[in-house]
Amino acid sequence: MTGKTVLITGATSGVGASAARLLLGRGHRVTVTGRDEGKLKSFLDETGHPDRLLGLVSDAADWEATQDAVARTVERFGGLDAAVANAGFASADHLSTAGSTIFDGDPALWPPMILTNVLGPALLARAALPHLEAGGGRLVLVGSVVGLKNAPANLYSATKWAVTGLAENLRMYATTRGVGVTLVNPGMIDTPFWQDNALPAYALAPEPVAEAICYALDQPAGVDVNTVTVRPIGQPN
Repeated sequence: MTGKTVLITGATSGVGASAARLLLGRGHRVTVTGRDEGKLKSFLDETGHPDRLLGLVSDAADWEATQDAVARTVERFGGLDAAVANAGFASADHLSTAGSTIFDGDPALWPPMILTNVLGPALLARAALPHLEAGGGRLVLVGSVVGLKNAPANLYSATKWAVTGLAENLRMYATTRGVGVTLVNPGMIDTPFWQDNALPAYALAPEPVAEAICYALDQPAGVDVNTVTVRPIGQPN
């Protein structure tokens, strides 16, 4: 992949920000989105490359905002070669290494998590696919190991299982239109996702997962890497 345009949702920190930096360092053009204007500005100021980096305040779970992000990317850079559905989060009652369950969590906190984690990737696929099809592009969905192995009564895990299914049914559709689809499943990663919760010593930095995203985007024409799972050594589940 040389001099391509990539849109990454939820990319002001963690895996998305690491992927954006890698892509910029390799000469690509990148649009990053985030809901927090302050975090977005800090990322843009820190990262540089104003000629090849576009930052947009955007909610991945909002259809009009997602359409606008794609349209503004195409307007700024002349096209769209790849889209990465990275935006996602766990509701506050899930944010511990022990996790919460459907039976002791707070239902009032769940709708935004479901909308961002499940609806968000579908909206990005819907908005981006016509542009990706025009150039034989690629779509990457960031899932999770908990979308491959169940956690007891854990709704965050269920949202990532939905992403696993979505990735495959998008692939079945998109491959007939010349578009590659990849699901990248991180294990325990040390990112702001966990906020102030203590993580196991084996937790990975976000860069290896970002490298996996770039690996999927870098495949030659005709090659479609469909699933990449990245766990730290030491993570048993």
